[in-house]
Amino acid sequence: MTMAIATAAAGKITESLTDGARESVAAIVRRIREKFRQQPPALATLEAACDDPARIQDLAALLDEAMTRDPEFGHQIRALWQQTAIRASDEGVVNVFRGHAEKVVQLRDVHGGLSIH
Repeated sequence: MTMAIATAAAGKITESLTDGARESVAAIVRRIREKFRQQPPALATLEAACDDPARIQDLAALLDEAMTRDPEFGHQIRALWQQTAIRASDEGVVNVFRGHAEKVVQLRDVHGGLSIH
């Protein structure tokens, strides 16, 4: 879940979200910025993730650590995330998987046959 939150916070999926979902993600970003306001390195990590998708993993790790150290912050972020109804707008697709699995397959439009072995 932390990676999905970091990706959303970095703005990499907001283009395909509905207005309501964008507002929820904006609330998450505001809460993260508020938490890291006095921590310039943490804010720099957030900004770096916004500029470079390769840095999203760094942001996810930072969020995971912050949520572990401050359970209340973790609860707030998870609650905001649960309120976020991520739905694709227009022809966009959003795949969400929660839990643990050895293999996950997510599809949209399949025309013709499909075999998975």
